Amino acid sequence: MMASASLKLLLLLLCSYHTLIARGGDDRSYKVLATGSVKTDAVCSEPKATPSSGGATVPLHHRHGPCSQLLSKKVPTFEEMLRGDQLRACYIQRKFSGAGDVQQSDATVPTTLGSSLSSVIVINCNPEFPLNSVSVGVELGLDNHIHPSASLVMGPRRAVLAASLPELLIGAGEEFRLTNSLEYVITVGIGSPVVTQTVLIDTGSDVSWVQCKPCSQCHSQADPLFDPSASTTYSRFSCSSAACAQLGLEGNGCSSSQCQYIVKYGDGSRTTGTYSSDTLALGSNAVKSFQFGCSHAESGFDNQTDGLMGLGGGAQSLVSQTAGTFGTAFYCLPTTSSSSGFLTLGAASSGFTTTPMLRSSKVPTFYGVLLQGIMVGGKQLNVAPSVFSVGSIMDSGTVITRLPPTAYSALSSAFKAGMKQYPPAPPSSILDTCFDFTGLSSITIPTVALVFSGSVTVDLDPNGIIISNCLAFAATSNNNSTGIIGNVQQRTFEVLYDAGRAVVGFTAGAC
Repeated sequence: MMASASLKLLLLLLCSYHTLIARGGDDRSYKVLATGSVKTDAVCSEPKATPSSGGATVPLHHRHGPCSQLLSKKVPTFEEMLRGDQLRACYIQRKFSGAGDVQQSDATVPTTLGSSLSSVIVINCNPEFPLNSVSVGVELGLDNHIHPSASLVMGPRRAVLAASLPELLIGAGEEFRLTNSLEYVITVGIGSPVVTQTVLIDTGSDVSWVQCKPCSQCHSQADPLFDPSASTTYSRFSCSSAACAQLGLEGNGCSSSQCQYIVKYGDGSRTTGTYSSDTLALGSNAVKSFQFGCSHAESGFDNQTDGLMGLGGGAQSLVSQTAGTFGTAFYCLPTTSSSSGFLTLGAASSGFTTTPMLRSSKVPTFYGVLLQGIMVGGKQLNVAPSVFSVGSIMDSGTVITRLPPTAYSALSSAFKAGMKQYPPAPPSSILDTCFDFTGLSSITIPTVALVFSGSVTVDLDPNGIIISNCLAFAATSNNNSTGIIGNVQQRTFEVLYDAGRAVVGFTAGAC
């Protein structure tokens, strides 16, 4: 009898432990990955996406993939994507660190300042450095010349901001926008009658907006401009309204007694217009009096999208505005850009393995989590939990996960040890753990799992481990910099944001 009770208790404990593991693959220490899966297919595969339960659900696509309706003028190269990703990561890390106002007037400078002058942008990732996240240097073509106003060390081919390493140098003529680093879009409806709009999603933003008529300075977009005068449910907020006051730093005064908003992104791109409300259609569900920016002028956007849907934790975001109705929000990012995922509001949060959500009162936009360890090939790395004590944020717009240097070094070494059968390859921009897969149709890679507080183990999908031919992780500038869990590592998982219960959750294999 006692033996039977002990056996039942043991089984109960084992089952309880298993529920804390979100697996993106099987239990083996190695996984097989088809090398073609890291490339973009030309045909939309539209695999079946399976939200864990009901709610307001809309399909989610990679904006450069064949499932997207956008007609991109130019798909960024892998190197361009990584550079833009580094710009976004640096901006977020500085903003989350409380290093002050990091909004920039503009991060793009003339490519030719004179017959012997050219420009270079230095992206500083060190939150302790007194300058803002994007510093502009001028290349003078003189060896070892010290610029008197900025302490820039000049060389014949580049400018180096000596105190800001590690950094990213962007050459003359190259432009990178934070919003251009965003990768995923959804299609929603606005107004009565409904007007279809394709918008970027961003957990690092709160204010949502679409381009509206009349628009004095707008980029080209896939869908017709939203015409507020044609919607019977459209309304502008007055300057004395609570919604206008709630904009805070993103308020932009009044125009004809109407509340104006402005959103400035860290690269200098911006949108401004009238803060408004209208009915938002999410699939078959309607959100009445949804607050958003009706953009009448913007700069720095060239991505064919109609606007942006803010999914951050601030009061203006879609998640916060609908919390009373839906309560939760989650998405599933697809395996590749040629497949689909989904965004859901209002699903029950059962079935998820959850870890505590960390929030900052100074920057409520971001959703934080606490990493406590990393496993490679089923074995825990010898990295103390204190290395991760600064915390990490979950971000849908950052591509590559950033880890403290101590943790990244251990991860890189362990992963290389499990990849000895493949020749090393040169680094690709910020990625330095790369391999030569030439001529191979599939590869065998060690499993990688992220261990979060609460003993929550997230076993990554193979497509969340390798990007192109490199390990899809990079190091932060130092162990005191905030980490970021990028969207590559989130692939195939339902990622739950439940601010009411203050948890972030994971369910594997959802798309």
